Amino acid sequence: MFKLQQFAIEQNKCAMKVCTDALIFGAMAPIQSGDSVLDIGAGTGILSLMAKQQGAAQVTAIELNRDAASQAQDNVSKSSWAKDIEVICCDICNYKTDEFFDVVIANPPFFEDHLKNPCEQRNTARHTDTLSYHALMTSADRLLNVAGTIYLLLPLHAKEKILESAAQLSLHLVKQIDYITMEGGKAKLAAFEFSRDCEHEFLHESITIYRGHQQYTQQSSAVLKHYLLRFAKD
Repeated sequence: MFKLQQFAIEQNKCAMKVCTDALIFGAMAPIQSGDSVLDIGAGTGILSLMAKQQGAAQVTAIELNRDAASQAQDNVSKSSWAKDIEVICCDICNYKTDEFFDVVIANPPFFEDHLKNPCEQRNTARHTDTLSYHALMTSADRLLNVAGTIYLLLPLHAKEKILESAAQLSLHLVKQIDYITMEGGKAKLAAFEFSRDCEHEFLHESITIYRGHQQYTQQSSAVLKHYLLRFAKD
């Protein structure tokens, strides 16, 4: 179990466990109070729960894997926000609803054309075989409010492909936050925000997570202070 200040995450049924990158991503999500949020590839449900803590009014969590969806539902049910988060086990490409969302978030599969892991469930979570970047962007665009935001965590080497898909959908990159794991290192991941607003000024920032082994920088500490137990006030 991974315990946070306001909720806990069981993750034994999920291929991909809670990691610092995902926590940073969730904590920095562009969510305003009252927003409706769609979490694509919800996994343990951690991003959905973080979205609720940030003030989202309603969250819909879509997860393809049955075991992961079941665990996400359990985690949501044990939280304070069980009535405001709906977990649905389905393929996002086939998901239909009359609703449109203010924010679509996703921490999608990272790897294309890499060697596979013997664990098929882990393959699904880590590779893009079941959800290509273009399919992800198309689904997010289909379900996005006119003034909505798509927020993705991706490896930097995928930027060109995701920008190609965004251009086809008339979506514009409005913000990029590079993730530098250790001081002095180079970013390999980034959070990308897309909007239909072509007049929005593009912002390019970075966050350095650690200054040493298990030592958060002042920057990442400020981002995670309302989530991790180590920052909880007595």
